[in-house]
Amino acid sequence: MNTVQVDTQKKIAAKILKVGVSRVWIDPTQLDRVSAAITRESIKNLIKEGVIKKLPERGVSRSRHRKIAKQKKKGLRKGPGSRKGPIVDEKELWMNKIRAIRKFLKMLRKRRIITPRVYRQLYRMAKGGVFDSVRQVKTYIKEHELARR
Repeated sequence: MNTVQVDTQKKIAAKILKVGVSRVWIDPTQLDRVSAAITRESIKNLIKEGVIKKLPERGVSRSRHRKIAKQKKKGLRKGPGSRKGPIVDEKELWMNKIRAIRKFLKMLRKRRIITPRVYRQLYRMAKGGVFDSVRQVKTYIKEHELARR
């Protein structure tokens, strides 16, 4: 089978249609007519007839973004190299917070403001991350009337 070269016609059509060469479609059954067309005028006529068309734009695939979003949801891609903003050590923040809460709970138990049973309950809640600060522990004790006096 003889293949017909239509590269030049494609380039001219691309300029006329104001698109890239890859977006120009030529009807494969009419290749002989297209190869015979050597002027801009003849190519414009072929475009009007529908022998040459411009293809729709190809969009950007969202699959890569979805993959990254899935990894982030799983907790991946969160290492020190991917972080922006101020450098804070999450572990140190947690340690300072939990130590303050536990010290406060021990003081309450020692002064017999809370029972050992309530102390253990609050201790476990603190470990589970229920409280953000000592102030929150105080309000929780008040709201649930866990203090002896």
